[in-house]
Amino acid sequence: MTAAALVVANAAVAQTAICYNCPPEWADWASQLKSIKAKTGITVPPDNKNSGQALAQLVAEKASPVADVTYLGVTFGIQAKKEGVVANYKPAHWNDIPAGLKDAEGAWFTIHSGTLGLMVNVDALKGKPVPKGWKDLLNPQYRGLVGYLDPASAFVGYVGAVAVNQAMGGDLTNFDRAIKYFAELQKNQPIVPKQTSYARVLSGEIPILFDYDFNAYRGKYKDKANIAFVIPAEGTVIVPYVMGLVAKGPNPENAKKVLDHLMSDEGQAIWANAYLRPVREKAMSKEAQSKFLPASEYARAKPVDYSKMAEAQKAFTERYLKEVQ
Repeated sequence: MTAAALVVANAAVAQTAICYNCPPEWADWASQLKSIKAKTGITVPPDNKNSGQALAQLVAEKASPVADVTYLGVTFGIQAKKEGVVANYKPAHWNDIPAGLKDAEGAWFTIHSGTLGLMVNVDALKGKPVPKGWKDLLNPQYRGLVGYLDPASAFVGYVGAVAVNQAMGGDLTNFDRAIKYFAELQKNQPIVPKQTSYARVLSGEIPILFDYDFNAYRGKYKDKANIAFVIPAEGTVIVPYVMGLVAKGPNPENAKKVLDHLMSDEGQAIWANAYLRPVREKAMSKEAQSKFLPASEYARAKPVDYSKMAEAQKAFTERYLKEVQ
């Protein structure tokens, strides 16, 4: 290769940052990736891994990393630090991130959060009532109509298990209630995909999905579907999603620019306009706020101890695979 060709090749590589788990169909990463390109000149290719798959790949590639940044459910962010696959980096607006929503050293930090509930395609229920809570889904009238992402792989699946467990009176040291609930739910032949299933709810293939408020509001307001979001009567949980700089990634300077952009006013506003709660609250416009259910409904959604949630994940996963799946 000539020196000139080498310069061109390096320049092409230099304007890229690889993200693990930046799916365009999820949380409007599609708009965010365009914004990153427009503002920084850096291309971030879309990536459809889930949190579990992203972490597994980072661990497998630890000796020779391919990715530059990663997007993970908070418990996977905590695990990524333990595995040594993320490096410390404090992005722009670091001080705006509340202490409980970031690793003190910068191994991971929250960019936005969501509230788990039920995303319901009302038309696909064909006249059946919109369920009001977790227990309603055990009713035989919802047989074949309920979906949840695989709790043994996808972060949102594990969040569903935590939410149900807490709602039924359990805690992070004992998942008996969640295991019992999912075992009972099997009688209703649930659909259990591994990847984000937004399109399958819109099409009516999965009429009721354990999912976040932001996906339901997107279906209702952006895609104009007859979608309802239900915050279950028994209660639910709020969960952060985090970013991390991959340790020894190939493009660290580009990666840092990407992470800074996600925390910028513009980056945070994209999340707010996609119906997520940006970690920098002031990025939420009144118009975006008006699309959410009222605060009285959100009072049933609570944070949990995310480090304990991370510690409990492996044991829960093993139990779920053994006793439910």
